[in-house]
Amino acid sequence: MTSPCDPQYAPAGDVSAALMVIDSRLKALYDGRTGTDPEHREMVDHLAASLGPEGFAALLEGACTLIYLYMNWLRKACEDQGKDVIEYVLPSLVATMRMMPRTFRPEVVPTMAGLLVAAGSGLSPNLWRAQYGPWTDAEMNPLEATATLLAEYVNRICGDDQDFATRLITDALSRADDDEDEDDDE
Repeated sequence: MTSPCDPQYAPAGDVSAALMVIDSRLKALYDGRTGTDPEHREMVDHLAASLGPEGFAALLEGACTLIYLYMNWLRKACEDQGKDVIEYVLPSLVATMRMMPRTFRPEVVPTMAGLLVAAGSGLSPNLWRAQYGPWTDAEMNPLEATATLLAEYVNRICGDDQDFATRLITDALSRADDDEDEDDDE
């Protein structure tokens, strides 16, 4: 029986824009900039303003798609090692969230953890979250941070390759474009 939260029912959103935001945040982390980077925040605010409401919704969906893709990749990697992705990934990420109280107020940690559990269970994080109403302003920064933490986690377990998570997604997008081009040729 399929779930209404099955990824096949979820829009992918603007994965490219979401990846640009997350990659920018990762570069800031790796360059040693901490805290709220005004330059990064200005870039994200400018991007969001240029998108309009529909584009902003697509950006949110894209961030959820990134969370799904990273957790799906981690799930497959964990299964190859005989581990459960939720048991392996979630405690570390939640502990990190709890150490960042300005980014993750205590009340949003369960929601962000829920997104990770949904994705780790093969469900669409965006559709799972939609069951509880529209996104709130208080969840925007934690959503971005959750996707960033997850990408950084992927990078770290891949031998501290600071670009692995970004390449993982860009390669998947390229393959999807190639598949789409082949379908158009038929």
